[in-house]
Amino acid sequence: MELDLTDPELLRDPIAAYDRAREAAPVVRLTTPGFGVLWGVTRHADARAMLTDPRLAPSPESFIRMGVPEHCRQYMRTMQERDGPEHRRLRDLARPAFTPRRAEAMRPRIAPLIDRLLDDLPGHARDGVTDLLAHVAQPLPMDVICELAGVPAAERDRWRTHGAVILAGDGRALMARVPEMIDDAIRAVGGGRAGDDMIGMLAAADGDRLSEQELVTLVWHLVLAGQVPANLIANSMATLLADPALIGALRAEPALLPGAVEELTRWQPPQMFTIPRFAGEEIEIGGVRIPKGAPVTAVLPAASRDPRVFTDPARLDLRRREAAHLGYGHGPHFCLGAQLARVQTEMVLAALLDRFPRMRLAVDPAELPWVPDPATRRLSALPVTL
Repeated sequence: MELDLTDPELLRDPIAAYDRAREAAPVVRLTTPGFGVLWGVTRHADARAMLTDPRLAPSPESFIRMGVPEHCRQYMRTMQERDGPEHRRLRDLARPAFTPRRAEAMRPRIAPLIDRLLDDLPGHARDGVTDLLAHVAQPLPMDVICELAGVPAAERDRWRTHGAVILAGDGRALMARVPEMIDDAIRAVGGGRAGDDMIGMLAAADGDRLSEQELVTLVWHLVLAGQVPANLIANSMATLLADPALIGALRAEPALLPGAVEELTRWQPPQMFTIPRFAGEEIEIGGVRIPKGAPVTAVLPAASRDPRVFTDPARLDLRRREAAHLGYGHGPHFCLGAQLARVQTEMVLAALLDRFPRMRLAVDPAELPWVPDPATRRLSALPVTL
């Protein structure tokens, strides 16, 4: 089976299209002009196996091909483009800054960031309507990254602009912005070595530690990957506000919220695909032959709604406690920042529900402005009345 990622019907409702693809075949060909063919794994068990298959490896050149200045090139090959012992070393050295305990310890530092955004929210209202994406979901993840990396307050507006460029989904604008992101990461690493932030902690580790170049690469990669929570927060609030019963359940039973964040991530993942991995030899997935050298990706909404794993998968169930979704990947490249994304999403959803009990969507749910993007489930705005 083949899916054209520019098909208007797919762009109108990509999750439904990927659902149909999963039931048609365990692996589908994904095509789009300028990018050739991707092989998309649609079923949960096959996707999990693919993400741990040593015969599949990342491309070492994916970022090097970008047209960036020479001084930036040494920082372009992130952890996602490495594998084997090289990847394990970097991940092991960075992991202490991203443990569940460290993410939980960030709560007292994240809370005032959320409070400031929500304090300002009524001031952004025009004709009674404010954009929750622009004024809460978009700035919060970058504020959290700045707090994590010890970025001085005076520089944080620049970092917020980085986040806005990433979220806009304009590849050319992003590439033009990369040198500034890297330059800011270089300054952050140079200024954070004596602090109690992530940079100071990792730079002061005993024994083997991340080099300055590796720290810069980690920080600017965080800027890229750390924007996923922005779409998760916006998508989650849009989903909850569209169904008063969901809001009522969470207000009546706040303990449901951590599990609800997982279910919202499963039901509508912000990222539709994992980063492609390339077959080092001809392989077979789900009975389908994949040629040597071909890029392979997991189709996340398809795998996370697989009825072979999830009961009534198209239903959003805040009490669901079944198998893990694949929204943060699986295996050696499972997202290091997953727990931090969960914590900030849970905290901001709780704060919004508590602070604005009369918040409503300002448009009909069917009129929400979903961006026609086959790879990212995202809104261009989230208009609400407070």
